[in-house]
Amino acid sequence: MTVTEVDAHGRYQTVNQLKRYVRLSENMGSEKVLQPAAIERTMAALTEFKSVYDPLPNKEIKAVATAAVRQATNQKAFLKRVKDDLDLTLTVISGASEARYDYLGVVNTLPMVNGLIVDTGGGSSELILVQNQQLKHVVSIPLGSVTLSQNYLEPDKVQAASLFSAMTFVNNVFNDIWWLREAMNLPIIGLGGANRTLAKINRRKKNFLNVEDVHGYKLTAADCYATLTQLLGLDLAERKKIPGLSKERADIIIGGLIPVILLMRLLDSQQIIFSNAGLRDGLLFDYLNQAELTQAKKD
Repeated sequence: MTVTEVDAHGRYQTVNQLKRYVRLSENMGSEKVLQPAAIERTMAALTEFKSVYDPLPNKEIKAVATAAVRQATNQKAFLKRVKDDLDLTLTVISGASEARYDYLGVVNTLPMVNGLIVDTGGGSSELILVQNQQLKHVVSIPLGSVTLSQNYLEPDKVQAASLFSAMTFVNNVFNDIWWLREAMNLPIIGLGGANRTLAKINRRKKNFLNVEDVHGYKLTAADCYATLTQLLGLDLAERKKIPGLSKERADIIIGGLIPVILLMRLLDSQQIIFSNAGLRDGLLFDYLNQAELTQAKKD
């Protein structure tokens, strides 16, 4: 959750941020059912968020749900519970909308002209091709750090056969995206928890004082490959001790890094640039743009 204060002139500043790991897509299985434990974690997080935003004056709430809820067969029951218990209306957005918000978040905060934005979430990944700062192509694919890890990889020491199966699956998905070759040799812009963790691990290695501030941070392809190789040599307990890698993410980090690592190899991309801005920032910029248009019509 991000709380942003916007003044009458459209100037804005972030006044609060909260993040909770809820893994809503955990154990959904082929039946695509949101599981009770994951729902309870999510409700607890939303309840905590509500205690922060409830006292605020003149508030406008934009609450969206992405891949896990998008795919869930018990979507309606979940949305009803959120509405009944918390008086909160969650809007389920499409993969294309999620990608568009990612684009708005990145293009308004990073000096990028051409590149491939890769947002790896828990249940899906969004790929956005940007050419001359314009959104050229988008696709949302139903694979993410949680789903790839649960479907293919051991939670402890990842076996070679499992890794090969996961990579083959992801590679086949990428081969079906006809426009992806247009991104050859372009830099990749990494969003999402797994990709940002890649930056945090490397910032820790290089003794940066602020590990969290990865916005605009750059890594070479060689750095990325070396980090994945290091992680593959460790079991779960050892991964939990890696500086920059949160314990909550240690069991899904390898699955989370597979999409971006494969894309860098497939597209011969030599650099990845990380963005702290994504979906929530895109929602803010969309809101500011709409407010500006409304004001212009009044004027």
